[in-house]
Amino acid sequence: MKVKYFAWVRERIGVAEEEIELPATVGTAGDLIVWLKGRGEEYAHALERDKFIRVAVDQRHVRHDAPLSGAREVALFPPMTGG
Repeated sequence: MKVKYFAWVRERIGVAEEEIELPATVGTAGDLIVWLKGRGEEYAHALERDKFIRVAVDQRHVRHDAPLSGAREVALFPPMTGG
């Protein structure tokens, strides 16, 4: 699965995107965030306020309880404001 990071999430992790193979324990978008936080200090820092992280699965905004089964791409980004 391709995981893309945007804005300060990308800056804190240090990569724009990566291909990952999810463990069987990761079933939802929220599970993915928790799992990523365990991958290293930069992930933990970027996702420390996980309730504020927005998620898109295959380019559709979803809630953290959305299943990832069959997903090809997940994007993680901070809340956005208009201007």
